Amino acid sequence: MSDTPRHILVIGMGAGDPDHLTLAAVKAMRRTEVFFVLGKGPEKESLTRLRRDILDAHLTGPYRVVEATDPWRDRTQEDGARYASAVRDWRHRRADLCERLISEELEPGQCGAFLVWGDPSLYDSTLAVLEDIRRRGAVAFDHEVIPGISSVSALAARHRVTLNRVGRPIHITPGRRLAEGFPQDDGDIVVMLDGHESFTHLTGRGLWIHWGAYIGTPDELLVSGPLDEVAGRISRLRAEARARHGWIMDTYLLRRRPESEPGTGSAGGPARHGADGAHGGGDS
Repeated sequence: MSDTPRHILVIGMGAGDPDHLTLAAVKAMRRTEVFFVLGKGPEKESLTRLRRDILDAHLTGPYRVVEATDPWRDRTQEDGARYASAVRDWRHRRADLCERLISEELEPGQCGAFLVWGDPSLYDSTLAVLEDIRRRGAVAFDHEVIPGISSVSALAARHRVTLNRVGRPIHITPGRRLAEGFPQDDGDIVVMLDGHESFTHLTGRGLWIHWGAYIGTPDELLVSGPLDEVAGRISRLRAEARARHGWIMDTYLLRRRPESEPGTGSAGGPARHGADGAHGGGDS
């Protein structure tokens, strides 16, 4: 058996727009001989198609795509300890799968890649999974990380706002932690992975929301305005979009907006779709 290690690239590919790939990401993709794609089942087939579209948009040379089904994950656990245990179990089974794929589908000396939505450093398990495989020692590889444009950055750009304000912190949290309480300092909050619409429990606090779903894709939806005025509308849009697609990925920014600070976006107008301002139709 060859002692030449395999090389793995973890490539951040942005939130869905093929134009959001950095030049470094495109160069890394063009070095890749095998792309590993973990599918999320029939209901999220459009995510796999988006990856294929990105490859088609930027690559011309020969490459292989190896697809496998991502292991099932228990998403019913809300208690902190049980939630952490469920995630550890899922990551371990994901590591089993990825270890097999790397060993069987990538020859020593070859370069393989995992395409990661957004940025690999933000709420993604790929780096932890690779570290688990490396510690096991059954398959030798080295790896490097190519950062990408996250949904957080894309959200701020689409709403034409900065994430932080002068002298103030910014918090990034999953929705399940926001449900435990709004931070008491003067920072603003970016919320990801909020399957329970935690923002609906924060009305009456003078908050402003910048919300986006399927950011960077043709199905993009954007709403901004005082939370008290738009929370119900966002909930309806989420329900309609989930019914159309079978799933939803959204991100939002919450902030206390002083009266002297001008607003951004429209509280009462239609959800913006893409860059043209038309009503939105019905993308871990």
